[in-house]
Amino acid sequence: MASSKGWRRLHAPWKTSATAFDVEKTANRIVDLEQKAAAPDLWEDRDAAQNLLTELNRLKKRAEAFAAAEKKLEDATVLYQLCLEEQAAFPDLAGELRALEEEVRQLSLLTFLAGPYDASDAIVEIKPGAGGVDAADWAEMLFRMYLKWCEERGYECDILAAEVAEEAGLRLAMFEARGDYAYGYLSCEAGVHRLVRISPFDQKGRRHTSFANVAVWPKLDETVRVDIDENDLKVDTFRSSGPGGQHVNVTDSAVRITHLPTGIVVSCQAERSQRLNRARAMGVLRARLHQLKETERRARLEDLKGPKRDIAWGNQIRSYVLFPYRLVKDLRTGYETADVEGVLNGALDELIGVALKRRGTEGGKS
Repeated sequence: MASSKGWRRLHAPWKTSATAFDVEKTANRIVDLEQKAAAPDLWEDRDAAQNLLTELNRLKKRAEAFAAAEKKLEDATVLYQLCLEEQAAFPDLAGELRALEEEVRQLSLLTFLAGPYDASDAIVEIKPGAGGVDAADWAEMLFRMYLKWCEERGYECDILAAEVAEEAGLRLAMFEARGDYAYGYLSCEAGVHRLVRISPFDQKGRRHTSFANVAVWPKLDETVRVDIDENDLKVDTFRSSGPGGQHVNVTDSAVRITHLPTGIVVSCQAERSQRLNRARAMGVLRARLHQLKETERRARLEDLKGPKRDIAWGNQIRSYVLFPYRLVKDLRTGYETADVEGVLNGALDELIGVALKRRGTEGGKS
């Protein structure tokens, strides 16, 4: 483990950038957490200890990223001096600057991830809306898109539910994404998504519009207390179903829990044990009830989930048009791209980055 002086010395050159990246604050927090981690009674509270170490590791990664970007800047400066003497080195300098620009862009996004749950893992739920079988198929397409994006970022995903619709697609998909700032990034995707295409289910080959809703919650750690009365729960078991593959368990162990006072319904079919599925479903329910409590306390429903709207025309946050032209447009930010295939294959970084910056500019919090 690095010493306190070591971390301070490592990040000293970034002090002039502290207003942009809060590097000094990060370094000081690392020092504080390292001192607490060295306490002999650290593991008397296992949950608190685990949370402390998780935060420490996350901040160390951020500090190391700052240091790596600074090193690249120093290398680019040396290369620039070389270019003044030897113009043949300019292509190398251009490559270094492009790589540095991307790293700085990623680091700058961290300044917009300061919400109380942004660093948490995420629970994502996708439901079809207006559009019939096309909407169910669209929900499955979005499900695949987010799993691809998570895979590219190195996040681990557990599929909690993937309920197959009668004709095609999914009537419900839910997964847990584990990784640094999973909730902070994915919360930008919460809302209604609209698809326009020639329907593969229309024998006349007509254009159809369909909708699906994406909801995102932070996964709560065990130190966050949410009281749930067992008498308020209706628990049903059913046979798991899914699109196949290794992720979905097909047994009689799936669990669906309805919280009667709020009408919230959660389900899990990830495990082969009914007991484990119930435990995971209860974790999702805790997250949703906590979010509801926070929303009511703040009297701003938009803060964590956004206002409740029909999953239909006029409420979408983003449109994906495959016909008569090809375009993905985010209606909140105005950002658009013609690379529809890339987006549907998980290339969401630009869309999410622009949404994060807009949220930060407007003062919104996760």
